[in-house]
Amino acid sequence: MLSQIRKILLMQIRTVTNKSRPVALKAMKKKSSNQVSQYFIDERYIRAIGGKGGDGCISLLRVWANEFAGPDGGDGGNGAHVVLEASTDVNDFKHISSVLEAPDGENGMNKDCHGKNAPHKVVRVPIGTIVKNIRGEVVGDLEKEGVMFVAARGGAGGKGNHFFSTSVNKTPEVCEYGASGEDVAYTLELRSMAHVGFIGLPNAGKSTLLRMITRAKPKIASYPFTTLKPHLGMIPYDDYEQISVADLPGLISGSADNRGLGIQFLKHAERCNTLLFVIDVSLDEPWEAYYILTNEINKFSEELMTRKQIIAANKIDEPGAEENLKILREKFSHLTVVGISAKFGTNITQLLDVIRENYDEQMESEKLRKEKDEI
Repeated sequence: MLSQIRKILLMQIRTVTNKSRPVALKAMKKKSSNQVSQYFIDERYIRAIGGKGGDGCISLLRVWANEFAGPDGGDGGNGAHVVLEASTDVNDFKHISSVLEAPDGENGMNKDCHGKNAPHKVVRVPIGTIVKNIRGEVVGDLEKEGVMFVAARGGAGGKGNHFFSTSVNKTPEVCEYGASGEDVAYTLELRSMAHVGFIGLPNAGKSTLLRMITRAKPKIASYPFTTLKPHLGMIPYDDYEQISVADLPGLISGSADNRGLGIQFLKHAERCNTLLFVIDVSLDEPWEAYYILTNEINKFSEELMTRKQIIAANKIDEPGAEENLKILREKFSHLTVVGISAKFGTNITQLLDVIRENYDEQMESEKLRKEKDEI
């Protein structure tokens, strides 16, 4: 029933707009009443500890009519590995604790009973996770679903005294302790956090814009403050495509020199395919904000400046904003500049169309690149 209603609504949208391009939809589900803001974690420092192997057992068998039946100490079980597995079920590192410890193997017992091998601790991570060691070297790239990376190997189980029985020493009273598992530190990073990342000075209206176009609920208020952690939202379209957008922490002058949130912010921006600059056009000289932003990004990474850029000129409902918008379009005629009001929803549909057109171009380029690589 719901699917039929959805199809009817899509047909009506197509008829009213009279366009063949995909149209952004309002989310079918209402926003959560939970007041706790959910933020996005695209980097995590972890310590992986493999399980300890079980100890071997020392035992001498005594049975009826055979008091000296010989050694019967079993071997210990192997400790578990810590394994990272790429999965579509998760999209960030929020669920991953800073210490990942695998279970230990079971100790050996008498009557030649070997201890159980511990089950491996498998931790799901998003597809596109990059694993770096403490020296910053990439040691793992989980780019496809199901790909696994052994972060810490478990220790081998120790041998019981039955293992050491020989023709010379038929009753050895010696066994092995189980080996300790590996203890390794890593940094997990996401190669791609979102298709579109909102770049802007503090209080430019990035969080308000994200609330307007997605179901995300970043904090907004009438007093000056800045987002400290990235928030992620999804824009649904009528062809069932979804585009992820991220509200990134506010950038300030000197961020490339690690002022403010500094390098942490710029790393978030590095994981977005498209940079959408949210500029407050109610300022006296809003174009200066763009120069500040691009200067900091360029000092951090010249490659980052080669990515597709869109300018969302926000707060056009403020006095004097229309004149600043004209000047902004003249100065940056090589870029797409969309005048919007995130507070009142002015020209939001136009901005969503621009985002989708850019997304389609990128997907087509990516498809051609893969076909070329296969050839």
